[in-house]
Amino acid sequence: MSDLTAFSGARIFDGETWHEDAALIARGDTVEAIASLPAGAQAVELDGGMLVPGFVDLQVNGGGGVMLNDRQDVETIRTICAAHAPFGTTALLPTLITDTREITAATVEAGAQAAREHVPGFLGLHLEGPHLSIARKGAHDPALIRPMSDADEAALIAAHEKVPHLLTTVAPESVTPERIARLVAAGIVVSLGHSDTTYTSAAGAARAGASMVTHLFNAMSQIGNREPGLVGAAIDTGTLYAGLIADGIHVDPATIRIALRGKSGPARIFLVTDAMATIGTDMQSFTLNGRLIKRENGSLRLEDGTLAGADLDMISAVRFMHRTIGIPLDEALRMASLYPAQAMGVGSRHGRLGKGSAANFVHLSSGLEVRGVWIDGRGVFGKVV
Repeated sequence: MSDLTAFSGARIFDGETWHEDAALIARGDTVEAIASLPAGAQAVELDGGMLVPGFVDLQVNGGGGVMLNDRQDVETIRTICAAHAPFGTTALLPTLITDTREITAATVEAGAQAAREHVPGFLGLHLEGPHLSIARKGAHDPALIRPMSDADEAALIAAHEKVPHLLTTVAPESVTPERIARLVAAGIVVSLGHSDTTYTSAAGAARAGASMVTHLFNAMSQIGNREPGLVGAAIDTGTLYAGLIADGIHVDPATIRIALRGKSGPARIFLVTDAMATIGTDMQSFTLNGRLIKRENGSLRLEDGTLAGADLDMISAVRFMHRTIGIPLDEALRMASLYPAQAMGVGSRHGRLGKGSAANFVHLSSGLEVRGVWIDGRGVFGKVV
């Protein structure tokens, strides 16, 4: 049997352009080409629809009934990755919400093991906190928030030696530009979030190497007439990518359209789910750091009404951007795949389909329903081989 597999019968989106009457050709875990059906290849005939790059989610707190904050082991990471695959996500960062030093260290060890075991869908880790601003804490436990110390900085740099890709969310109030520069020099991606910072301070953090903003508009200083805040810096600074929770609850559709029109430069707005344990389940509540979170009317909230993550999957975010916000489908797909991959520096392997890219792709119906998902060339959901 040939070691080449050719997928045909669907329109193919490579991350930039559409291909008609072509085949996606994969060898093992890597895409060889988008071309005519080659002789001798194992053929997989799809029943119409679209074949698109697998989605990349840089903020996933949980799924499948589990939270990374509750249990830090490779099986939890495996469960979270598996829960998001049916919704088209083929690479994700399990995310730890602000917690103790001990739980953070255990999370890093679990991530290292997940990398060694090549858990399908595991890209790396996102440590969201604890170096944030209490003034913009959101659902983070204020008792656990603290400024970054020398020991914290050293622990983050050591963590990246164990985990292939590491993202950390910090507030400029808690982390100096000098520390940000050293983290970035060590290969860590630094995102700004949960911050009441000024535009000037945020721009200084960007000059130091911060390259991302966490869940744009949420838990951050807003645009004012005399102080643009972190939101203003995210939109105005061409080097800052920005994650967006596109569920119609976290950010009003009109605000999303304004941000899309206002942001230019190579760094784009991309989609994140900020998903919690509920994804892939019918559970109606769970706990975070001992606090009850209820699932009601499409949102997740603490008992005081504070939003606590999102009850959102990636294909739903794509549909929202296309149908409600009104952007073209190819741009909505890029926001879920190419742009987050570029933000993490993995755009040569993820977020696109072409020679040398990972064989991570999704078969969508014309109605944007997920029919099949492949990770590293292996079918993990739906009608696959």
